[in-house]
Amino acid sequence: MTMGIQRPSNARAKKIRRIIYAVIAVVSVAGVTFGVSRLRPAAPSVDKATIWTDEVKRGPMLREVHGLGTLVPEDIRWIPAQTDSRVDRIVLHPGATVQPSSIILELSNLELQRDALDAQYQLKAAQADDENLKVQVNSELLNQKAATAAVRSEYEQAKIQHEVDTKLVSERLSAKVTEQLSGVKVEQLAIRLQLEEDRTRNAADSSKARLMAQQSHVDQQRALYALKRSQLDALHVRAGIQGVLQVVPVEVGQHVTPGTNLARVADPKRLKAEIKIAETQARDVAIGQPASIDTRNGLVRGSVSRIDPSVQNGTVTVDVEISDALPLGSRPDLSVDGTIELENLKDVLYVGRPVHGQSDSTIGLFKLMEDGSEAVRVNVKFGKSSVNTVEILQGLKPGDKVVLSDMSAWDAFDRIRLR
Repeated sequence: MTMGIQRPSNARAKKIRRIIYAVIAVVSVAGVTFGVSRLRPAAPSVDKATIWTDEVKRGPMLREVHGLGTLVPEDIRWIPAQTDSRVDRIVLHPGATVQPSSIILELSNLELQRDALDAQYQLKAAQADDENLKVQVNSELLNQKAATAAVRSEYEQAKIQHEVDTKLVSERLSAKVTEQLSGVKVEQLAIRLQLEEDRTRNAADSSKARLMAQQSHVDQQRALYALKRSQLDALHVRAGIQGVLQVVPVEVGQHVTPGTNLARVADPKRLKAEIKIAETQARDVAIGQPASIDTRNGLVRGSVSRIDPSVQNGTVTVDVEISDALPLGSRPDLSVDGTIELENLKDVLYVGRPVHGQSDSTIGLFKLMEDGSEAVRVNVKFGKSSVNTVEILQGLKPGDKVVLSDMSAWDAFDRIRLR
């Protein structure tokens, strides 16, 4: 029986072949894996009916900002309480048409009534004192003038006597001493006359000052009485302007203090629009810019008249003065839409404003291919924006069509298929 002996060379060759086959298999698997990893993920399909597209254009672009608001009266009058008082009666209720003299509320204050009566008596007393003082100072002034007149009479007589004595001395019909004595008397009376005239002027000035002081007191009492009378009259709360009574925030029997708002009256014929503009869009709004107000019953034109310097809840309040006649049915607190024209850009590249498109930003948009079957993501740099349009600085050219809808669900893809 003959046995076969295995050759060492054949065994070694088989081992080498197995190693080579294993290496080839490993390399092949790695290559396939690398190739698969390099493949792009399959593009998702999107229904064309669910997206909103627009075409890039070149030309003028009107920049506008939009906001919601209400119509409010330009002339609003809050009527405050002037004194501590109690509400006795509500004469008119909200919605009533009022005239300036229309009484809305009746209040009461017994202490104020007593004060007004006291002020009236004090005024009458001051007026009586004024009349009495006038009589007194006139009498004193007349007495002083009479004294001055008497001295002047003596002075004139002394002058005449001195002249006579001087003439007699010159004719040697009288003694020199007589002429000298009459001259001394003239000098003394001249001094007395000067003093009396000074006293008369002082009396006149003093009388004027005393009368002015008393008149000031009378005026003070008259002003106090007028104040009390006006406060007493204010207990009958009047509208003050022609319009419509809007609010009466008090009740019968309520105690009110000075400054408490008792009623609000507005003129419904003069209305303006208060528009709330987003803080991020209000930076370019300026006084005088044209605006349009949609009242849901017609469109009216106006202009920006005031911009609130403060920000509330992320918005800025902008007042629009309306220049056109308001449509029928327009009334205070009516909800309106406002659009303000900022500027008109000439010859710019623009497109409809995307959902997440903000001014001076760069975002990715899906641009449609020429056949419209696919859309690829491109980076687009925006410039100035408006309500419905935005300026394009980079990334698109005229005629390109882009998707403006919210495509955040496809952020992981750079390409989509449209069906």
